[in-house]
Amino acid sequence: MSNLQLSLPPEESMSKTITFEELGKLLSDNHVACDDIASITHFLQTRGTSASRFFSVKAKIALNSIGLNPNDLNVRWTVPFAPRKDPKFTFIDLFAGIGGMRVAFQNLGGKCVFTSEWDKSAQRTYFANFGEMPFGDITQVNESEVPNHDVLIAGFPCQAFSIAGFKGGFEDTRGTLFFDVARIIEEKRPKAFLLENVKGLVGHDKGRTLKVILNTLRNDLGYYIPDPQVMNAKHFGVPQNRERIFIVGFKSKSAAERFSYPSPLGKAVSFSDVKEESEVSVRYYLSTQYLSTLEKHRARHEAKGNGFGYEIIPDDGIANAIVVGGMGRERNLVYDHRLTDFVPQTKIKGSVNRKGIRKMTPREWARLQGFPDKFKIVVADAQAYKQFGNSVAVPAIQATGRAIIRALEG
Repeated sequence: MSNLQLSLPPEESMSKTITFEELGKLLSDNHVACDDIASITHFLQTRGTSASRFFSVKAKIALNSIGLNPNDLNVRWTVPFAPRKDPKFTFIDLFAGIGGMRVAFQNLGGKCVFTSEWDKSAQRTYFANFGEMPFGDITQVNESEVPNHDVLIAGFPCQAFSIAGFKGGFEDTRGTLFFDVARIIEEKRPKAFLLENVKGLVGHDKGRTLKVILNTLRNDLGYYIPDPQVMNAKHFGVPQNRERIFIVGFKSKSAAERFSYPSPLGKAVSFSDVKEESEVSVRYYLSTQYLSTLEKHRARHEAKGNGFGYEIIPDDGIANAIVVGGMGRERNLVYDHRLTDFVPQTKIKGSVNRKGIRKMTPREWARLQGFPDKFKIVVADAQAYKQFGNSVAVPAIQATGRAIIRALEG
């Protein structure tokens, strides 16, 4: 199925082999710019394929500038998610975040040939796990410079459109990030795509936003779009109540007719499935002062008839959606009585609470999204919570991706 043409040079012709860590150190020591690192790593991961020509010129200039001969260099991808050598299909990863969708599609046998993500901290995490630096601002990427691919995947932001006319189509999406997805689809004509967004897209701007998106994809770009579906992560093996809308499209009508969204697994899940196996640091435990503040906050809202406030997830319960900001962490507190050292590691008001109430750890958030434990967390906790909160539920993406690939294969 893949449109990736392989012409890998013989292994014995490579006279210089370095590990990914050695490559990373060379790039860092020589202060190579992020976009040049993106060109280099995309070139090295696609070298010997038809996709590499899109990166070769800039990559070779950058490699020569730090004393590396691009024709005499082999990288051993000592990263958790190394590029596949025998891909069944190719895909590109837009608004990639930390690579949740890439994990899913690589698991299905795909090879990523282009990545874009503007957030510097997310780029760092992506680089550490896949060995590839994403290109930055998608609005600055020329669609003709994106390699051909079988599947486009994107978790684009939800934005309203300024509808000038009555049509509500492609031209009305200019100035939004969906437009950048649409222009790449128009230029590269992938066989299929998967777009993921918040459930709120359904009713956003009184339903007009979704209507414009579907009209653009169906009528302006000519793709066959089964009715979008809201999928819940808890139905696909992770204990998180996270609803997201999935939009799938096909270039072929027959493939679209063969496609159906995956059914819930019917698997019982609970927080205990992802809970840390051993005692966690005292820094995750709430202080008595902060816990008191949360209790008073909830009491005030309950007195008004509101349900807003902190929540403690029992071991046999399902986590609320992990989100950035608001009460994302406070609505996913847990009981954990294994703490033995109550001495605070940071300056806190009061003392560490003795009720065993703590925040979930970044690793628990990673597991709630279905990331395997080999996924590296290379940023501070605050950034890690943000990155996993903004990411996708990998198992739900993978189940939908599997259905897409089956539909394409016929």
